[in-house]
Amino acid sequence: MQALAARSKARLAYLDGKDIAAAATLAAASDVAIVFATQWTAESVDAPSLSLPNGQDELIAAVARANPRTVVVLETGGPVAMPWLDSVGAVLQAWYPGTRGGTAIARVLSGEVNPSGRLPATFPASEAQLPRPAIEADQQRADYNIEGAAVGYKWHDLTGRKPLFAFGHGLSYTSFAYGGLSARVKDGALSVSFTVRNTGRRAGKAVPQVYVAPVAGGWEAPQRLGGWDKLALQPGASASATVTVDPRLLGVYDSASKTWRIAEGDYLVTLAGASDAPAAAVHVRLPARTLDVRGRDRSTR
Repeated sequence: MQALAARSKARLAYLDGKDIAAAATLAAASDVAIVFATQWTAESVDAPSLSLPNGQDELIAAVARANPRTVVVLETGGPVAMPWLDSVGAVLQAWYPGTRGGTAIARVLSGEVNPSGRLPATFPASEAQLPRPAIEADQQRADYNIEGAAVGYKWHDLTGRKPLFAFGHGLSYTSFAYGGLSARVKDGALSVSFTVRNTGRRAGKAVPQVYVAPVAGGWEAPQRLGGWDKLALQPGASASATVTVDPRLLGVYDSASKTWRIAEGDYLVTLAGASDAPAAAVHVRLPARTLDVRGRDRSTR
């Protein structure tokens, strides 16, 4: 509240949200409503579901019905369901922001800082999209053979399930355009170059992501994240970047020989703003290689 007040001339009012009807009444009388939702988890305290606890989904829905200019700030340790998403104006994922989190969140909400984070996890549209939608109360061990190595965005890509928010997703107060994509093998590694331009009217940071997929298939999922960069750009400015992909990310691990084996063939290299938001793509042909666990070439040994 203090941080917002220091950055705005607006008159601020606060309710703790325990009375949903009172919160909705205040929201209806306000120009903008901001709802903070929390989900406490720890090493010994797992989340029982993707739903926000303690009736917070009902609170957000009621406030949003009263005022469509509702902003939801999520302080959670992982993805959550958002049944109210279509009714609110904005969502800010703050994770666990720490002792100075109030000021950091206020700086983003007020526009003082342009948000530049990207999701490090996939937000499923529902628990039905998960590899194990329900876990029995007496189940002691999870069956990890269901998804194997196809975890997170890979699971959604493999099963063709559209998430609520994809891995790598993140909005900005400006916009970016990607182009000039090229890929080649340099010094035994896949080198991917491209340009990014700030097409908006605010300074901001782009997070271009490079995904790689073997045209012939054979991986645990259709594509893998090969690397990314983060570029700070003024309005109208452009910059070039090059991402070098760790060769081990292009191989399949052989447990018997403890090596990574890259199959010869054509690979699709995609430049994207998120795992489900491709901007450009090119093909590159990679030679067969064998690497040890440290990534050293053992093809000729």
